[in-house]
Amino acid sequence: MTRTQKPKKAKIYKSKKAKFIYALITCALIIFVLLFVFRGNEVSITQYNVINQPAKIRPDYTGTIIPPNIAPLNFIIQQEGAGYFVRIYSEKGNPIDIFSKKPTIVIPKRAWHELLDLNRGRQLNMDVYVESGAGASSSKGENIRWTRFQALTAQIAPEDIDTFLVYRKIRPGHVTWRNMGIYQRNLSSFDESTILNNGYFKHGCVNCHTFCGNRAEKMLIGIRSAVYGSSALLLEGDEVRKIGTKFGYTSWHPSGQVAAFSVNKVRQLFHSAASEVRDVMDFDSLMAYYLVESESVKTTPDLAKKDRLETYPTWSADGRYLYFCSAPVTWSDQTVVPESYDQIKYDLVRVSYDLDRDQWGQLESVLSAEDTGLSILLPRISPDGHWLLFCMCNYGCFPVYQNSSDLYIMDLETIQQTGISTHRRLDINSNESESWHSWSSNSRWIVFSSKRGSGVFTRIYIAYVDKSGKVHKPIRLPQKDPTYYESCLWTYSVPELVTGPVRATKEKLGRVVRSSEKISVKIPITMATPKAGEHPEYQEPWQTERE
Repeated sequence: MTRTQKPKKAKIYKSKKAKFIYALITCALIIFVLLFVFRGNEVSITQYNVINQPAKIRPDYTGTIIPPNIAPLNFIIQQEGAGYFVRIYSEKGNPIDIFSKKPTIVIPKRAWHELLDLNRGRQLNMDVYVESGAGASSSKGENIRWTRFQALTAQIAPEDIDTFLVYRKIRPGHVTWRNMGIYQRNLSSFDESTILNNGYFKHGCVNCHTFCGNRAEKMLIGIRSAVYGSSALLLEGDEVRKIGTKFGYTSWHPSGQVAAFSVNKVRQLFHSAASEVRDVMDFDSLMAYYLVESESVKTTPDLAKKDRLETYPTWSADGRYLYFCSAPVTWSDQTVVPESYDQIKYDLVRVSYDLDRDQWGQLESVLSAEDTGLSILLPRISPDGHWLLFCMCNYGCFPVYQNSSDLYIMDLETIQQTGISTHRRLDINSNESESWHSWSSNSRWIVFSSKRGSGVFTRIYIAYVDKSGKVHKPIRLPQKDPTYYESCLWTYSVPELVTGPVRATKEKLGRVVRSSEKISVKIPITMATPKAGEHPEYQEPWQTERE
């Protein structure tokens, strides 16, 4: 019995050992294959023809300055071929080699970030090879199937861009705004998440959002709803409260203790024939400010003149001045559209403010429409206090609907030193509308909305601002699929750069909107606001909702 069992045990032992060795070999082969497939940077093409011109790619990143922490800039090669090879490289680190049978080039995220981080401030190069179907013969009679194009180059900026971008998405039509929301995107990846969409409060309007000092810890979101009333959501850390009044365009004082906002009586207009039939006009407005500690709203005569229209507040970097746009009321009947609607032009003004004493100074002119011949809108000041970025268009208060709207920049330091106001139009403007813009926390990047390319959909663009104030060729907000925008029916507006994500969940924000609990405030009475004790008049969407 013992003799017959020993061979059996040995056989079982050898069988287990063989299986173990087989498993090791299999794992080794799998690892080898994965390394071969995914590393790729040791593979090269040795024989190719050279064309002394760059390959056509979409989007075109050549000549741009890109953030070192941006998500991979995937693209499409617009050259016919049977295969494609791209090598991305710089002075330091391993190159990124990508073989593809399709013209769509998807860059591996980890290798991309490693390469950019190692080469801050250096040039980024990209070699594009395209494989032909038949190939050409060399002088030695060899069949050469690959063609190498001239290297494409971009510059990697030394400075990061703020990691998160917050924006509103809405449909561009006149009455199809039923679905809209505020979203946040991690710019180092392609991760997008919902902050709040209007499905949480019966498809009301979620509109203006603003942050204090590029920080997501303090935020305001405007809400308009026929069911739950008009309000503003105040986010402070983990706490979310509802302020029981309508906020319009809003700007936080750097201290976080005061938020200036406009109250606007707005109507949309429709032209019978034009490339853009929509238009927007303020019939009445004022500027007010909310004091967080006392939970009160105030205004002052220079912010709420009955013969002026005030809008688009923004604080100076040191909080000593509030800048805003102001236009004269030139017609008497404020219930109808005046014939001279296309002559309404806004000046850029400012007023000093003492936070400790809650006192305002005298109104000052910064730049007048009389001098420029254009309407001055959307002022935004860089966090370092050096630059003022703004829009100018032919007339009115809403640049997104006007092809004439362009971006301009003003040097505030020069004004302070010389007393002379100078401004210049940016080279990055297109033939379509440029609008909604904001600064990064380090003052080196701007984001803005533009209708370039389609004339219908606003898309977000990112541009580098160097120390001299030159704004360089922008890149469109990158998407994992480089064809994404070709079928995207959303329009993007009000892009705001923040250093971290908004932590409050959409469910929590929705509950606060629907709740009856709110901070009750009394707001100064004006035609632009409801009378004390009354709810705001509900308006039809085509009168109130804009991009």
